[in-house]
Amino acid sequence: MMIPQETRTVRVGLAGLGNVGAGVYKNVGRNSALIQKRTGADLQIKRVVVRNLTKARDVEVPADALSTDWRELVNDAEIDIIVELIGGVDEAFELVSTALQAKKIVVTGNKALLAERGQELFALAEKCGVPIYFEAAVAGGIPIIQTLQEGLVGNRIQSIHGIINGTCNYILTRMTQAGLGYKEALQEAQDKGYAEADPTLDVSGWDAAHKAIILASLSYGFWINPADVYVEGVDRVELLDIRYAERMGYAVKLLGVIRADGSGRVEVRVQPSLVPRSHLLASVNGSFNAVVVKGDVVGETLFYGRGAGQDPTSSSVISDLCDAAASLIYGFRHSGFVPHGLYGKPKPVDETVSHYYLRLLVDDVPGVLAQVATLLGERKIGISSVMQPEGEDTPPGSIPLLMMLHDAPLKAVKDAISAIQGLSCVREKAVWMRVEPLD
Repeated sequence: MMIPQETRTVRVGLAGLGNVGAGVYKNVGRNSALIQKRTGADLQIKRVVVRNLTKARDVEVPADALSTDWRELVNDAEIDIIVELIGGVDEAFELVSTALQAKKIVVTGNKALLAERGQELFALAEKCGVPIYFEAAVAGGIPIIQTLQEGLVGNRIQSIHGIINGTCNYILTRMTQAGLGYKEALQEAQDKGYAEADPTLDVSGWDAAHKAIILASLSYGFWINPADVYVEGVDRVELLDIRYAERMGYAVKLLGVIRADGSGRVEVRVQPSLVPRSHLLASVNGSFNAVVVKGDVVGETLFYGRGAGQDPTSSSVISDLCDAAASLIYGFRHSGFVPHGLYGKPKPVDETVSHYYLRLLVDDVPGVLAQVATLLGERKIGISSVMQPEGEDTPPGSIPLLMMLHDAPLKAVKDAISAIQGLSCVREKAVWMRVEPLD
């Protein structure tokens, strides 16, 4: 990109001065000279919208630049770009749609907004001839959106496997490394600021699901309905299964899985999964994120970094600001989303296929394994390995039965588990998780 000899001033309106918004304000100011040299744009944050004018903040904003009404950003003729960091869906949708209609470029980090109403917004952006930038919506400081849009534009995306929620990854890491129970690990995550006071969106898996929807829609060119996404969180993961998984050579991670089959149907799901210890994803710990993208030309690529936090996420917002400024200087690019899979369809979750981990508590008597194997075999589900750990703290006369199952459709596995739980020799509700070989 040629940098123009004359610098152009680009004025920005910032909606939201929370953790990420404060980082954007701070880091744009700190690195303004560097950004100007690299892009030819003098980024100036002219106005900032907040909910509470009197709230103490880590950054100092001139009083005359503060407002509580985002419409002032839209109505200011000097503002070229609006950054939406207020969160939520309804008000954010109104802000973004109004900004687009006013011909303002939009930068947003709002994953829930894009997952639930992205199709409407990108259609409006196309109609208005104004782009939306959204790198910060997925995986914090990892430039995964730009990678899918530009770096891998010549590839058919075969699959994406991602650890895309830092809170859940921190919880599972502490359960694995420190032997904490789920509640203790969650409390520690809250104490350290990795989890919100109300962690429901994270631990339920829906934060990761919103991100997976965005990645899937970009990869396959049609918008995924949240109703077509299978979501499980980490709130039911037991320390016992993490220990058993370790003994079998696996780590438990909350994975977002996006994959197209041969007929163009796309599965999008988020759930705790067993990942082989030999794979790099198994070594992604703490609050870090990682995304593995497999393309038909490039093969497997791995993107790793901090998935949340003030500086990593503000870095992605600033990257988008620079791209937006470049589009003003050199001409607009596409709206932010290019449809290219008009005939793609979501794949029903019951038809998705994977390996499985199954744990049962059964009577310690002969013939139990044969009964279980029969019910699996009737549904054409093979058993790849069996383990019966001894010396466990179980009720008298019982023993754990661990099984690794071959590839099978989810419906067949659920039917088999339902039948197995009807056996008189099975004492407790079965525990199962998917296994992702990642080969």
